[in-house]
Amino acid sequence: DEKERFDPTQFQDCIIQGLTETGTDLEAVAKFLDASGAKLDYRRYAETLFDILVAGGMLAPGGTLADDMTRTNVCVFAAQEDLETMQAFAQVFNKLIRRYKYLEKGFEDEVKKLLLFLKGFSESERNKLAMLTGILLANGTLNASILNSLYNENLVKEGVSAAFAVKLFKSWINEKDINAVAVSLRKVNMDNRLMELFPANKQSVEHFSKYFTEAGLKELSEYVRNQQSIGARKELQKELQEQMSRGDPFKDIILYVKEEMKKNNISEQTVVAIIWSSVMSTVEWNKKEELVAEQAIKHLKQYSPLLAAFTTQGQSELTLLLKIQEYCYDNIHFMKAFQKIVVLFYKAEVLSEEPILKWYKDAHLAKGKSVFLEQMKKFVEWLKNAEE
Repeated sequence: DEKERFDPTQFQDCIIQGLTETGTDLEAVAKFLDASGAKLDYRRYAETLFDILVAGGMLAPGGTLADDMTRTNVCVFAAQEDLETMQAFAQVFNKLIRRYKYLEKGFEDEVKKLLLFLKGFSESERNKLAMLTGILLANGTLNASILNSLYNENLVKEGVSAAFAVKLFKSWINEKDINAVAVSLRKVNMDNRLMELFPANKQSVEHFSKYFTEAGLKELSEYVRNQQSIGARKELQKELQEQMSRGDPFKDIILYVKEEMKKNNISEQTVVAIIWSSVMSTVEWNKKEELVAEQAIKHLKQYSPLLAAFTTQGQSELTLLLKIQEYCYDNIHFMKAFQKIVVLFYKAEVLSEEPILKWYKDAHLAKGKSVFLEQMKKFVEWLKNAEE
């Protein structure tokens, strides 16, 4: 009869009885689950099946086991709290879902639900669930979008999410590495949301870093710090280009950039590279080699005061020189303009002699070096003589 009543208790009894008979030998458990799929309606009772495998019986809303329910000790929550045991349990879920592909979605929903129930579980149960989830994220059984559940306001407020995330990321990174974790997070647009594991008043890189570094996850702290600074640099470049195309006064632009540097801990070398590429991208360049040099000099002369504000250190000047070299090499019609640009910046006090001499001697890139060194030869000799 198709309209058979939804009655998970009978299904539960069959699974629990089978698990009790197989005992804690997880190989036998996997075989039992494989065989039972042919006889029992896994598709319909997926939630009950996963409740039993994780918690030992059907979970009431909030995550408690109903007192009068039959339950089994062959489950994640009753197992030993160590990585090896959780890896063995992960294999059980892997095999089951590989065998019955349609359980994939049900399992994902189950994990999302379990994460929302975290407050109903004991600390040890949470730890086991976190380790298991980390392993299943690493081997691809689960998709990183399940982490959405951890951003639940109540879990975040009480610190449950952050504590759970520590165990989860430890086991995930242990299985793979931080780069693999980053790829998975990026796929589901989670790479910039990890700060939300903390309440709004604690969502800073400093707080995140301190918390996760103290918990032994320095690589995660560094990853988030890195993400934050990549985001800040992109934002800075976008805003800079807008300010330039509006023709904002340089003093306003300089003030804005300096505030961003301070706020996001961005170095002057990074900033000068961003300004150079922003300045060069605001123009439609002439395709004729003989005309482009003239056009470039005119354009860069105008922007010299802006660049000069961010070449106060020798290292920043060297960074700018390398960026100019790279640009002239990558944009073939600029090849002959290199020396003219450097001389202009020297006269405009964007560049000083020491970094230019250092660039010439041993700090240049391999890209087009013979052409550029030849162009610079006379000017470098003049600099050396002027110095003497």
